[in-house]
Amino acid sequence: MTVVDAGPFTMPKAALLHGAQGTITVPSTVAVIEHAVHGLILFDTGVNHRVADPEAAEAYWGPGLRSAYGAQGFTREHAIDAQLHRLGHRPDDVRYVIYSHLHLDHAGGMSYFPHAVHVVQHDELRHAWWPDRWTARGYAFNDYRHCRGYDFLELAGDSDLFLDGTVTVLRTTGHTPGHQGVLLNLSNRGRIGLMGDAAHLQEGLEHDVPMLSDWNIQKKLLSYGHLRALGRIGVPVFLSHDPQHFAALPRDGDIWD
Repeated sequence: MTVVDAGPFTMPKAALLHGAQGTITVPSTVAVIEHAVHGLILFDTGVNHRVADPEAAEAYWGPGLRSAYGAQGFTREHAIDAQLHRLGHRPDDVRYVIYSHLHLDHAGGMSYFPHAVHVVQHDELRHAWWPDRWTARGYAFNDYRHCRGYDFLELAGDSDLFLDGTVTVLRTTGHTPGHQGVLLNLSNRGRIGLMGDAAHLQEGLEHDVPMLSDWNIQKKLLSYGHLRALGRIGVPVFLSHDPQHFAALPRDGDIWD
């Protein structure tokens, strides 16, 4: 496994941690996983390449969203298709894409992988197509408007994806209705958790502080407890937008196996 940043953002820290001060620059972590039997797997897909162009972003995301999300530092080279080429892969090599959820910084690259199996919680997929009004801004319909015919593996809870313990999907609702993380069992390093936006920053996880745009705060705090339980049994948990977590992971072709 290696990770890349497929969508850097600079935003008010309060957008990720209620009551925080100042600004913060965060990554959008995408994990590139090479499975010995099942081939190339992605966990999340980052931001779509069209957002690199400010004028195109206005049409693609909608008015004001590029500036609201602080995506001005995003370039064409950050998009996951370009990152895969840099790592020596082609988009068509990807066999499975597992989504933590379908927000615009996690599902932006869906359309790059028409031949993959797309693994998502059933209620997340339904919510992305028809979101609640108060949480709609996190979803970009253009990310998946042409993907209706893709091969979606729709889950309704936890799943041992290949029935061999190597990739386990864990349902962690709260930030969105169908949020999920993955537990990887690496050959040499053992188990690690990639938990997307089940929490946004480590300090929020430690102090039970939610994010303002969370879909359901009660469920989000219950997922915090789940993440802490993993830590108690020795499973390190990595969050997609925590800069220190990203720095601790193998990046840009360095690997954990």
